[in-house]
Amino acid sequence: MVKEKSKIKLGISIGDLNGIGGEVALKTFEDNRMLDFCTPVIFAGNKTVSHLKNTLSLNIQFTGIEDPSKAIPGKINVVNVWKEAPEIHFGAEEKEAGTFAIKSLRAAVNALKKEEIDVLVTAPINKKNIQDKDYGFPGHTDYLAQQLQGDSLMFMVTDKLKVGLLTDHVAVKDVADTITPELIRKKILLVEQSLKMDFGIRKPRIAVLGINPHSGDDGVIGEEDEKVMKPTLQALVNEGHLVYGPYAADGFFGSSTYMQFDAVVAAYHDQGLIPFKTLAFGKGVNYTAGLARVRTSPDHGTALDIAGKGIADESSFKEAVFMALQIYKNRIEYQELTANPLKKQKLKR
Repeated sequence: MVKEKSKIKLGISIGDLNGIGGEVALKTFEDNRMLDFCTPVIFAGNKTVSHLKNTLSLNIQFTGIEDPSKAIPGKINVVNVWKEAPEIHFGAEEKEAGTFAIKSLRAAVNALKKEEIDVLVTAPINKKNIQDKDYGFPGHTDYLAQQLQGDSLMFMVTDKLKVGLLTDHVAVKDVADTITPELIRKKILLVEQSLKMDFGIRKPRIAVLGINPHSGDDGVIGEEDEKVMKPTLQALVNEGHLVYGPYAADGFFGSSTYMQFDAVVAAYHDQGLIPFKTLAFGKGVNYTAGLARVRTSPDHGTALDIAGKGIADESSFKEAVFMALQIYKNRIEYQELTANPLKKQKLKR
C-alpha cells in the first residue's frame, strides 16, 4: 500500500561487484542534495562499500545498519547483508560477483515486500554469473514478477519516450510463437494502466509495432500481424482503448511518429530497446510496471569494459532514482483521486 511520507526510503541493490553498479550508485549520492529527496538504503556490506569508496576516490560518508528499518534520514545507509570482504576484480566475469549480487537483490526485494523500504533501484547484474539453483531467471523483471504482486512489464521510460515490450528476454526464434492475442491484450492494458497510475496520463494513446517487417505487408512477410495482431488491436479499439497500429517498426522512430503517442509497445526486446537507447541512452530508465511496488533501474548494463576506472556516468542511475520517487508520489495521487471520484481531477490531458 502506497502511503505518503516526508522522506521516501529508497532501497538500492548493488549489482555485479565487478561492474559499474556500485560506482554509479555511490556517485549519485556524492551530491548531498540528493539526500533531501530520499533516504538511500544500500544492500551490500560495509567493507564492500568502503572498498568501492576508497578505490574509486568517492567523496561520500555512509552509516552501516543491520536492518533497513533503522535507516537514518539525511545519511547514506548501508545494510550489512554480508560481513566478509569479497575480492573485487573490476571487469572480470566471475561467479562470486554474481553470488553477492543475488544476495543483495534478495535482501532488497525482501525489504520491499515487508515495506521496510518504499521503492527499489537495482544496479545492473550479469545475467550469466547470477544463475544458481535458486535463481533461474533471465533478468530482474522475471524475478520481481515472481516475488511481487502483479503482472510485470518491462517499460523503458523517459519524460518524452516510453517503450513497453510484448516479449522481453525471449530468443528471437521464439518471439512469434510467444505472441498471442492474450499476451498482446495483457501487455497493452498493463501499459495503459501504468500510464494512468504511474505517470498521470488520463487518456493514454498507445502505438503498437508490427511483429514482422512492414507489419507483414498484408501477409506477404509472415501472417502473424494479420491473424494475431490486427484483430486483437481492433477488439481493444472497439472497447474504447486508444490503441493504434500495428506500425512498421523500421521508420517509426526515425520519422518521429513516436512523438504522437504516450507510449509505444514493441513486439520484442531489440525492436524496442535499440531505438530507445539510441534516442535516450544515459537518460532512460528501466521501470518494471504492473507490480504492487515500484522498481527502476538504469538503462545500461554492467559495463565491465570501464569498471573500476572511475569514469562511469551516473546520469541514468540518478534518473532511475528520480523516476522511482516520482512514480511513488504519482501513485499516492492516483489512489486519492480514484478513491474519491468527486475530487477535482489533476491528471494530465
